[in-house]
Amino acid sequence: MTVPTRGTTAVPSGGTTAVASGGQAAVPTSGRTVTGVPVEVRDLGISFGAAEIVSGIDLEVRPGEFVCLLGPSGCGKSTLLSAMAGFIEPRAGEITCNGDEVNGSNPHAGMVFQSSEALFEWMTVTQNVAYGPRMHGANKADQARIAAEYLAMVGLPHAGKKFPAQLSGGMRQRVQIARVLANQPSLVLMDEPFGALDAQTRQVLQVELDRIWRHTGCTVVFVTHDIDEALTLADRVVVMSAGPKARIKSIYEVHAQRPRDRAHPDVIDMYEKLRDDIRAEVVASLRNQGIEEDQL
Repeated sequence: MTVPTRGTTAVPSGGTTAVASGGQAAVPTSGRTVTGVPVEVRDLGISFGAAEIVSGIDLEVRPGEFVCLLGPSGCGKSTLLSAMAGFIEPRAGEITCNGDEVNGSNPHAGMVFQSSEALFEWMTVTQNVAYGPRMHGANKADQARIAAEYLAMVGLPHAGKKFPAQLSGGMRQRVQIARVLANQPSLVLMDEPFGALDAQTRQVLQVELDRIWRHTGCTVVFVTHDIDEALTLADRVVVMSAGPKARIKSIYEVHAQRPRDRAHPDVIDMYEKLRDDIRAEVVASLRNQGIEEDQL
């Protein structure tokens, strides 16, 4: 199935190589129909009051690419993601999505939040997934068909009559993903969607998300603080520096064949590079707070 690129509003064997920001290597498309849109971030600055959170961010996300934003807590990952969604107005610079400036809610994007409380507790699973299509004017038969299609896609074909409170945390996140995909976004923004889940469920959903991404062909920008998760999912890993005035520290291309073998020497080498980058930023963040590394 090829997912159309109708816009939506956001709703509640190879080695690995480091490259400079903005590299233009093609995204692997073997077996995929790419429907995702490009995203460009130019000299972006975001402030909350007098506090400058991110500054001078430049990033190009290619159509159909899976990009992970990685960094220590407080480095502006979620802030950047929210700006891509149009939830936050930049102080400086601009973001474009498929050539359109993001000014207000991004019509190309859907947002998956970390908390499964974003689901409507008073609605059934089917009603949650069908909410977007209903808001776009789909009739009841089409709503039911769309909900069934996307619940099957996330592995919950028989959960439609249940309410969110009857589901496990992992199942609730699957429903949230299905609800976003039912709007057929060409850009999916994911803010640590598996962060609150146990390790086993998290690994299962990473495999499922990789399958769904390849199936839909959409562009994904995914926030995480977990290096293993980033290496499992990403075409490119964007490491952000510690705040204040967070910037992009480095960008790494991940060419390893999917599914990724974490024991492969090239993957291990990439892990060590990312770990060293993150460690350096954690130390920098602590120094900003007046704490030296030898005090830990």
